[in-house]
This record gives sequence, structure tokens and C-alpha cells, in this order.
Amino acid sequence: MSQIKVGDKLPSAELFEDSPANKINVAELASNKKVLIFGVPGAYTPGCSKTHLPGYIEKAEELKKCLGIDEIACVSVNDPFVMSAWGKEHGAGGKVRMLADPAAKFAKALDLTVDLPPLGGVRSKRFSMIVENGEVKELNVEPDGTGLSCSLADRWKK
Repeated sequence: MSQIKVGDKLPSAELFEDSPANKINVAELASNKKVLIFGVPGAYTPGCSKTHLPGYIEKAEELKKCLGIDEIACVSVNDPFVMSAWGKEHGAGGKVRMLADPAAKFAKALDLTVDLPPLGGVRSKRFSMIVENGEVKELNVEPDGTGLSCSLADRWKK
């Protein structure tokens, strides 16, 4: 398995929004749309809660307008209830969809995992990507998998 790259099709994987009953196929989510997806190691972790998620929420309308984005989605290896609560706490509603990847299937399909035992083991590397009609058009993966530089909302200035 090799890491996803620009030009690749987004893999089909089930994510969950709000509850285990609400399955979202990420490939279908990005079909016939332009979607910005960013991945974080964990909900409620310091970098994710203080910088990463708030930046995308704050800049959601600007990003949608200047980049022609239809939707923005945050993905983390957490359960859907945690992702829902985290999104509500930060005011993500209508700005950033909070999608859970509880078994890291999406992160593994992208080959963007990192083993972080203190956070429970396998997590998603910190990344951001623009996907248009199911194809990865731009991809930013933090060099160490967890840093806060190239995957932040500010990176998308046009």
C-alpha cells in the first residue's frame, strides 16, 4: 500500500456522522463536488482543538468562496458521538462536517496512519486535501504526521 497522492481517486470508505446509524461513503461524498477534507489525530487533543479545527471553522466561508469548495469535512479516528460533540462545542454546524473514522479504515486506505500509543494507538496523520469529482487535486501531509504547518486552513490562501 502506498500513500495517496495527487491524481489518485479517493478510496471508498465508510465514515460516520453524528451516530453509527448515519454512514457516509467518503468517495460518494466527493463525487461530483469539490470537497476539502482535513484529518486530525484526535478530537479534543490540544493542537486539533486550539488550532486545526477552529481555523477551518473560522475560514469556512472564505475557503468555500475563494477555492470553489462545496463542503469541508474534518475526519478523525474517533467515534461519531465524540466527533459530533466536538463539532458542537466548536460551532462547526453548517461550516465543517465532523466525520468519524472509528476503526481508522479511511486513514489506512489513504496510508496516512501514525501509531500514537498515548492516544490509543493507530490514528490519522494530520493532513488536508482538495478532492474534485473524487480525484485528489491537492494534498498536504504534515512531515511528522502530527505537526501544525502545511495542513492548516491558512495554507489554502489563493
